[in-house]
Amino acid sequence: MKFLKAKEGEKLTLEAAGNLPAQVHVFEKKAVNAINAALAARRPLLIRGEPGIGKSQLARAAAKKLRRAYLQYVVDSHTESHDLLWHFDAVQRLANAQLSGALGEDKELARENLRVENYLRPGALWWALNWGSAKDQAAVAGELEPPQLKGYDPSNGAVLLIDEIDKAETDVPNGLLEALGEGRFRPMGQQVFIEACGAPPLVIITTNEERALPNAFLRRCLVLYLSLPGQEEEQKRFLIGRGRAHFEKLDDEVLNAAAHRLVADRAKSKSQHRTLLPGQAEYLDLLRAVEALAPGDTASQKERLKEIAGFVMKEPSGFEQ
Repeated sequence: MKFLKAKEGEKLTLEAAGNLPAQVHVFEKKAVNAINAALAARRPLLIRGEPGIGKSQLARAAAKKLRRAYLQYVVDSHTESHDLLWHFDAVQRLANAQLSGALGEDKELARENLRVENYLRPGALWWALNWGSAKDQAAVAGELEPPQLKGYDPSNGAVLLIDEIDKAETDVPNGLLEALGEGRFRPMGQQVFIEACGAPPLVIITTNEERALPNAFLRRCLVLYLSLPGQEEEQKRFLIGRGRAHFEKLDDEVLNAAAHRLVADRAKSKSQHRTLLPGQAEYLDLLRAVEALAPGDTASQKERLKEIAGFVMKEPSGFEQ
């Protein structure tokens, strides 16, 4: 099995995807160790931490570095456990049944066309466990393979990100225990189990701690905690380092001023016992906006920073520079 090889502080550029701009991931030794431990133990890696710390980005960076296919499923309050395994298109099947009846089609032909497997689409976890089986089933259902960027190769295995699992009811993680723990599941309407095949998938699951996760689920996961450093000066150094990695054209004065502002706002939020703390994501958003609004001019960038920081940071702190 191929393990993740990345040095502390190593940078990796991630291509723009959807509405996301190109990003730079900076590897940390503990994250690399956690991913390799999950690969070796063949267990999911649960990443805990406040929003915006880079939990989701780590999964994509691991996929690129390992040259594996990348799959993502974003959980919401309506998610059911089988949504990650398969989707049965009951609406399309009913419409076809009604059309078949209206046209007076042959009963045997209609029965063949209305077989359950014709409307069964593989979910993200099915693709991750057994890409070949999922591809065959997708062809039956008239669906294409998940598109991949150059270098993300399913023949090397897959990295599946299950994002924000804490948004779902507790029966969702409980419903995934067999598939995640034993590497197999049985789709709707089929008698044969789908078994994991090829390189075991790296399943990365994130939580923002909005809801407690079941103990049975937690026992099947390795756990990585990501957070900003505890001390304010360490927080500033951490943020400035991330800023340099993402925005090489910005002057250190701008990076320092933005970090100072964020840490001050973060401290004020904590003192007021607020649960939403500005962090790495807000810092990078602020720098991205400053760079776009005042390219190449440090004085103008610092002025822009003061003008727009309150919109990004959420908490005005009275900071002036």
